[in-house]
Amino acid sequence: MTEETKTQTEKNSEDIKELMIARLEVTSSEKSFSIGGGPNLTRDELIQHVRKGDEIGQKVTEIELTFLRALKDGTLLGQILDAGQGK
Repeated sequence: MTEETKTQTEKNSEDIKELMIARLEVTSSEKSFSIGGGPNLTRDELIQHVRKGDEIGQKVTEIELTFLRALKDGTLLGQILDAGQGK
């Protein structure tokens, strides 16, 4: 990997992290979340995990990116429509 590619990858990673934080910040602070059967976490706790880039933060990012990709490519809409038709 060239130095330029490495720098771009790091920038993309930071951009994704900021996107995840922005998405979490618009979520109600009264909600709690559980990831993988772990303890309930507040919105602010999730934001801290994303900022740290620890295991929980990486999982939150993975889940959110999967959701956004499904939204973008129409997979999510297809599943919703299929569920509405009893498939």
